[in-house]
Amino acid sequence: MPENSITPETSAPGFLPERSQSDQRLLDFRRRVTDRLATGFAILMAVLVVAPLLAVFGYLVVRGVGSLNLAFFTRLPVPVGEQGGGVANAIVGSVMILGIASIIGVPWGIGAGIYLAEYGRGSFAAVLRFTADVLNGVPSIVIGIVAYALVVLPQKHFSALSGGVALGIMMIPTITRATEEVLLLVPLAIREAAWGLGVARWRSTLSVTLRTASAGVITAVMLAFARIAGETAPLLFTAFGNQFWNLNPNQPTAALPLQLFVYAISPFDEWHRLAWACALVLIVLIVGAVAAVRLAASHGMMRAS
Repeated sequence: MPENSITPETSAPGFLPERSQSDQRLLDFRRRVTDRLATGFAILMAVLVVAPLLAVFGYLVVRGVGSLNLAFFTRLPVPVGEQGGGVANAIVGSVMILGIASIIGVPWGIGAGIYLAEYGRGSFAAVLRFTADVLNGVPSIVIGIVAYALVVLPQKHFSALSGGVALGIMMIPTITRATEEVLLLVPLAIREAAWGLGVARWRSTLSVTLRTASAGVITAVMLAFARIAGETAPLLFTAFGNQFWNLNPNQPTAALPLQLFVYAISPFDEWHRLAWACALVLIVLIVGAVAAVRLAASHGMMRAS
């Protein structure tokens, strides 16, 4: 039979003629090259994402680590011309203001996200989503002015509470939209399984759906927390700052971003060095807080599983 004659086997649908060894080697070479190029491109993109953070952190370490000492973390700011001094009151004030903001923003944000993902239908849900998206883009200084009008003016004085309200408002839209998205990723079969066992919808939402998406919700909270932790403009209109110790949330309170702002705009070299140190401490505190929460949450989820 001639070599290029057509047989029933070769003419069957889906039949692929055998490749020669040289063609197969060429195909394997192309696959390896393509795979390595794609892997190299992915690694390059990952490096480009991480590089700015490492560059900023490295520069802050170089400029600010020389001003870090025990007094920096334990003493109050000192007047111009005196050596030493620290930002202990600003660190405590930041913790207090961020705590108030989290108490306001986290429950409201998660609750709104649950509503949009599980119950939100119709025009009201569309308006809520649009409002959250717009609020995400509002400049922080505008949020500060709003908090000034809503809290500071009625109280007739600045306070950590008003600063927490401003930052809490900024947290809500970020947490809301991110929570909605991660809850929508939970398969419908998981919800149906809980409903089939007779579990009430609200209970299945909290105990099953939200628990399944807990890693994503925690990431959303940490994203919002990292966004507000370094905000200065809202605090200029609300917390205002304080050069002394204050643990009363109803009084003007120092914060690391405010102290950094004061040091950075001053004409004194010593205060500029302290500003770099404040920036370094602020970045380390944000990264440390986010990492600690993620680590604790991952350990909790592993024990639960």
